[in-house]
Amino acid sequence: MPGPAADARQVPFRNAKEEIRARIEVSEGGGDPQRLGGRGQRQIVWRNVVLMSLLHLGAVYSLALIPKAKLLTLLWAYFCFLLSALGVTAGAHRLWSHRSYKAKLPLRIFLAVANSMAFQNDIFEWSRDHRVHHKYSETDADPHNARRGFFFSHIGWLFVRKHPDVIEKGRKLDLTDLLADPVVRFQRKYYKITVVLMCFVIPTLVPWCAWEESLWNSYFLASILRYTISLNISWLVNSAAHMYGNRPYDKHISPRQNPLVTLGAIGEGFHNYHHTFPFDYSASEFGLNFNPTTWFIDLMCWLGLATDRKRATKPMIKARKARTGDGST
Repeated sequence: MPGPAADARQVPFRNAKEEIRARIEVSEGGGDPQRLGGRGQRQIVWRNVVLMSLLHLGAVYSLALIPKAKLLTLLWAYFCFLLSALGVTAGAHRLWSHRSYKAKLPLRIFLAVANSMAFQNDIFEWSRDHRVHHKYSETDADPHNARRGFFFSHIGWLFVRKHPDVIEKGRKLDLTDLLADPVVRFQRKYYKITVVLMCFVIPTLVPWCAWEESLWNSYFLASILRYTISLNISWLVNSAAHMYGNRPYDKHISPRQNPLVTLGAIGEGFHNYHHTFPFDYSASEFGLNFNPTTWFIDLMCWLGLATDRKRATKPMIKARKARTGDGST
């Protein structure tokens, strides 16, 4: 799963016609060779190295504040973690990247707000990179190619500029469905503002105003520590879930079934299944089991805010396991 942008200069939002025109220009020899660099070069983004180092140092310091904090503050930090996680799992991932179900406007707005709290790139960029990841998994066009090692697939991919293949293949994808969604366009246009408010300001102010927690504790626990933990759990889907676990559905691909990642990432660790059946809204054969994101989507369907959940059929799953699985369960 993507994290904060590794590109120092974010591409400004373009409407559908402008986006298509830009892709044509690139295919005809446009593009910025200085930005892309040589095909074999690794250009370190020192800004990201410094910021991520400071963020993790702040998270380590935050651990010392836990005994001094009020219980409500810790519960609030966990609530913010769950909210931001849903913005990624139910929002950017299962809804916008894979279109595995449909969501009505109120739910899309909620998920976009939660996604800004997650601060892992805006919905458009997250979904674009994730579609590239699925289509070109474990190649140079994969933004967090696990063949380059655990560190690279976990966080190192954010420390270097994207491989030229990632950019080239990303520009060739059909992203008109994302560009056509006004919620996606609005969030992308005002992303920096919404991130500051949702990821840092609101998580910090609520404990301070509502139950008189110190501003210091509120900031480091509900913002810094919560954000750092949520990032690393999301990154484990890119790293650990591509390296450790069994492959009951397709032994020929890297993604694995990883129970620990599943628990942390609220249902996203059934990764061998997900890469085998990426259209399945549950991202798992087991439905509601160990899958809070699926619980949430099902609840939204019950409330009438979501529809058209896509699912792999039992015969389809059984046949695939028999044909390409590793024999595990």
